[in-house]
Amino acid sequence: MTHANLVARAGLSQLLIVDVQTRLSSVMLQDAMQAITKNCGILATAANMLEVPVLISEQYPKALGATLPELLALLPNIKPVEKTTFSCLAEPKFSRQLTVDRSQIVLAGMEAHICVLQTALDLQASGKQVFVAEDAIISRNPANKANALARMREAGCIITNTESVVFEWLGKAEGDAFKAISKLIK
Repeated sequence: MTHANLVARAGLSQLLIVDVQTRLSSVMLQDAMQAITKNCGILATAANMLEVPVLISEQYPKALGATLPELLALLPNIKPVEKTTFSCLAEPKFSRQLTVDRSQIVLAGMEAHICVLQTALDLQASGKQVFVAEDAIISRNPANKANALARMREAGCIITNTESVVFEWLGKAEGDAFKAISKLIK
């Protein structure tokens, strides 16, 4: 893989926020949950500014609740895709919304060792290049998150972080988007 293939590009990327839902978030370690909510928000805001398409999934919202309102507020035009499958790719409505000409998928959400992992592995197997924002995913048990990250890395996913992704999307330190995104991460 060349260096160019290891960098997230705004024109090649699509952001996927997996199952960041109200009832599910309440059983997470709250400090970690606040951090991933903030980082998902940064990714969503940057994606909006840089015209990176965004998808949101919800795992069985009748039981696990809707996507966190603070994230939905940042993405008012995005309708979450409901699913009961663990992998987003196994849900036909989701697959139809994947942007065909976007070869890179940036993943955030929960739980790292279930829906994020299965989605990442399926996306990777389908030929997409998967970037996992390590500081924007969570599991109830930190050991499960660590195991999921190791598995995704072994499968060829690029394990990265929120700031790396948004600055790779930006590409240069100039313009209104740079100023706005710089303020977000302070």
